[in-house]
Amino acid sequence: MNSNTKQGVIYAGFSYFLWGLLPIYWKLLHGVNAKEILANRVLWSFIFMLIILLFTKKWGLFIKTWKGFAQNKKQMYALISASFLISINWYTYIWAVNNGHMIETSLGYYINPLVSILLGMIVLKEKLSFYQYISFGLAATGVLIITFSHGQFPWVAIILALSFGLYGLAKKMINVDSSVGLTLETLTVTPIAAIYLIILLFKGNSSFLTASAGTNLLLIGAGVATAVPLLYFAKGAQKIPLSLLGFLQYIAPTLTLILGIFMYKEHFSKVQLLSFIFIWTALTIYSLSKTNLLSSKRIKEKSIQG
Repeated sequence: MNSNTKQGVIYAGFSYFLWGLLPIYWKLLHGVNAKEILANRVLWSFIFMLIILLFTKKWGLFIKTWKGFAQNKKQMYALISASFLISINWYTYIWAVNNGHMIETSLGYYINPLVSILLGMIVLKEKLSFYQYISFGLAATGVLIITFSHGQFPWVAIILALSFGLYGLAKKMINVDSSVGLTLETLTVTPIAAIYLIILLFKGNSSFLTASAGTNLLLIGAGVATAVPLLYFAKGAQKIPLSLLGFLQYIAPTLTLILGIFMYKEHFSKVQLLSFIFIWTALTIYSLSKTNLLSSKRIKEKSIQG
């Protein structure tokens, strides 16, 4: 492993580590309504990203990209879709963490790669390998075990996986610089967030500016907590292969699962363990098949070049 790859692993690994610990941050805001947390997260993420663009001298790129979207309706619709999908994802995650569903959020992010496979097959007409079909079947079995044993569909996990999977699909259509992309996405929903916060303030139901200084700082800091992992992820993703990035992504839900069980004492039954075993097995098969597929492609490319 060369120094460039090592640096990429550190950056990407650190980003997933931060995402895995993010529930602790939202737990500190448990007294604030999830919608208000989301609105603050959107607003302060947008403001923080504007500062980042100025410091990284990407303001020109931001304006150029924004003008390009205005002229390209397909990309503009994709941007709007991405903005609302990530907002749904953020809201569901914040609500779930602060309402004792942290284990289910980890389930959502474990099955997310497999949901992306399904979306790729349906929307992009991608062909799956034999092992990818097996991995999807095992994951589906894991979800069904939880559904039938508890008599309740794991809607938190499915909404998180679907919204993030569809978000990734929309991002494929946009294909812009990550920091510019996040700024544009938050810009799209910032007016709604700002109006909601103003209404709360006038009704006297706002936590921001009326709660403790600590709560105010945490709400403002939501922008930093959102942007920093994404920026590290972008730096890491540029330096390492997609297959390695695929393995690293499981750091976040694993940390969240550990936090849910051991720190926040959420109930983790034997049935849930069985369901997770099915999903972990599915992810292992999927990751290994993907790695082998990429390796075989490289071998073919080298033989052609030779």
